[in-house]
Amino acid sequence: MITRRNFLVILIVTCFTLISWINVPSAIALGGKLPEINQPAPNFTLPTNTGDGKISLADFRGKWVVLYFYPKDFTAGCTIEARRFQQDLPKYLKKNVEIIGVSADDIDSHAEFCDSEGLKFPLLADTKGTVSKAYGSWIGFVSMRHTFIVDPQGILRETFVKVNPTAHSMEVLARIDELQQEAS
Repeated sequence: MITRRNFLVILIVTCFTLISWINVPSAIALGGKLPEINQPAPNFTLPTNTGDGKISLADFRGKWVVLYFYPKDFTAGCTIEARRFQQDLPKYLKKNVEIIGVSADDIDSHAEFCDSEGLKFPLLADTKGTVSKAYGSWIGFVSMRHTFIVDPQGILRETFVKVNPTAHSMEVLARIDELQQEAS
């Protein structure tokens, strides 16, 4: 049975998701000012449920990074999005791309989510929203559904603010193909 608190959380996250699909200029998202394309991506270090317990963006220099923000573990849209990234993970790895997910959930929630969904990429705990705010992806108490592509030199190359969780991974893969072709 669904509790009143869970129902309210799901309702609020759903409302924010629907609002995010409204036509918002790309430089300003509902979560705030987005970082500029072709500029250094905001660096960060956050706790994770994998490895030595912390991950920094700088740890991935020399690799492309898909940094995706999502509202909440175990919600319908977030689960679909994570499953699609996991399904396509071999394609990303073949292209020298790492996937990193970020939400306001704590590392225990992330560990359960990774275990239940078989996720093999790190999820970072941005419980205070510091990194989400730096990426213009924080609204209230959750991260917005935004995705950023960072190149091997740490430069932000693409921003996605209108994300359809079902098709998003394929959309990101296609854009990475274009960016990698431009870079070579």
